[in-house]
Order: sequence, then structure tokens, then C-alpha cells
Amino acid sequence: MTGALVDSFGRIASDLRVSLTDRCNLRCTYCMPPEGVPWLPSPDILTDAEVARLVGVAVTRLGIREIRFTGGEPLLRPGLVAIVEATAALVPRPTISLTTNAIGLDRMAGALRQAGLDRVNVSLDTLDEDRFAALTHRRRFADTLAGLHGAAAAGLTPVKLNTVLIRGVNDDEAVPLLRFALAHGYELRFIEQMPLDAQHTWDRTTMVTADEILAALRADFTLLPDPVDRAGAPAETWLVDGYRDLAGRPARVGVIGSVTRPFCGDCDRTRLTADGQVRNCLFAREESDLRGPLRGGADDAGLAQRWQAAMWPKKPGHGIDDPTFLQPPRPMSAIGG
Repeated sequence: MTGALVDSFGRIASDLRVSLTDRCNLRCTYCMPPEGVPWLPSPDILTDAEVARLVGVAVTRLGIREIRFTGGEPLLRPGLVAIVEATAALVPRPTISLTTNAIGLDRMAGALRQAGLDRVNVSLDTLDEDRFAALTHRRRFADTLAGLHGAAAAGLTPVKLNTVLIRGVNDDEAVPLLRFALAHGYELRFIEQMPLDAQHTWDRTTMVTADEILAALRADFTLLPDPVDRAGAPAETWLVDGYRDLAGRPARVGVIGSVTRPFCGDCDRTRLTADGQVRNCLFAREESDLRGPLRGGADDAGLAQRWQAAMWPKKPGHGIDDPTFLQPPRPMSAIGG
């Protein structure tokens, strides 16, 4: 092993988020406008072999233990199954997960599970079909539900749900969404809305805070402290008293308070964009190019060293509350979740 991905504050990255595409088949209002955004040119996107090689460098030389494939919508990547298979063949084998809107997952879940995918996180912000269409500008609610059920049937468990609540839009659905998750054995994560939209119109007043979400849940459920160490995980989790998941374990619910309850001091993530740029923070305004050196003939040791150099200057926090905070130029769809 070449060494760890450590920054100047002593944090060590062991979790890699890999964006496989900036394209998406939904237009979620907190991510991009209804007409979408310009996609990256195809030649700029890493090939399947290039993705596999960089993931291999991260795992075998830099101590990465968890790989999360994201987008855009990663199910739109034609080579997804092969990329997962190559990742699962690495030694040591990392944990492999996928963040998706689940459209088409019912057809792909079996092949992805066989290739080595361990679990999925599915974005679902509402249980109302019309509200889903208003939030995403697409009528694909039934497809997302089918994908959820397909993931569970294929054994991609625990199936996790990611939900963003927006004031005046779906902020009345915290309890119904948790009831839905508990009824199906899914694990729900509420995520505070973050300033990562393509329109740069994020407004803190529309963000439903972690405290508000927990207050709504506690009105209907008993939430108990989770004895499992959070470590560097972004979600604070609680046990939902009286409920079990698909494996018979105590049911959990989580809240990712990225804005009001930041966890930057324990962050263990590094990010690779679909066009081969390293980001040391979700909110970073600078990126470090690996695609150029990769295509220019750099060996694995050289790529690892460049990755380490990119992580070293990581800032102590995202600075959203700082008056000088500027939103990243690239939206979430291009950065990867």
C-alpha cells in the first residue's frame, strides 16, 4: 500500500464516492431546473476501464474500504454491472453500494447483486404520485417503487431511503415516510437540503432542519439511542422502538444534518467525478485532475500520490454558515452524492 488519504487535520478518507455520470432521468427541483443542465461531453467521461483502474488505486494503494457509485443517475451508465464486478474482484474487497432513483432497478437488481453490489440507497421524497411528479418533473413514481421492491427481492439490503424535506412542499411527510419504510423493512435517512442546486437558488428558510424532523418523528414514534458507533458516517441514527428490519434487527432511522449539525470533523470521504476530478469535500470549489495524468501515462503510484496531494489541503469544514461561503460551481448532479 502506498499510504493513506490523510489531510492536514489528521482525517483519513476510507470512503470513496464515485460519480459514473452527470446525466439523470429526473429533474428534482432541489438539484436542477426542469429543462436540465448541459451534460459533460462524452470524451471527458472516464471510460469503464479508467474508472476500474482509479478505484483499484484507491482500494489497493490508499486504504479505501467503501465504494459508493453515484451520479447523476448511475443506472444510466451502460457499463455499471462490469464496473461493479471489477470493484468486487479487488483485494481487499471493499463494501460496494449505489445511490439511485431506482428507475429500472427492478430489471437490474439481480445482475448487480450477482456482480457484487452489496446494497442501495434510493432517493424517495414523497409517497404521493402527483407530488412526486411536481418534485421531479417526471411521472416515474411507480418505477421507483418497483425498483425498491426489486432491490429488496435481490438481497441488496439493507435498502436505504434518502429523503429531502422542503418546507411547504413535502414537510408533512416525515411520519408517513417512516411508516412506509418500517412496513417494508427499509432504512430511512432524512437529509437536510443543501446548497448544491444547479440554479444556485438554495434558500435556508425552505430547509427543514434536523431538529424539526426529529420533533415530527417523536410525536408518533419512540426513538432510542443507537448503540452502534457512528464513526465517520454522515447520519445520526436512532432505533425505532418496537420495529424490526428485514433481517430481524432493530429498525433504525437516520438524519443527516449537513447544514445545522455538520460532521466535518469526522469526515472520511473522498470523491471522484465522472470526468476524473478528485474533490476532497462535497462543497469544495477546487478539484484535482486525475484524468489527464491517467491518460498521459502516469503509473498507479503516481496517481496515488496525486490523490494524496489533493486530499491534504481539505478544509476543516464546509463553511455554509460563514458569510463568505460560496456554493460550488458544479451542482450535485455533476459532483456525485
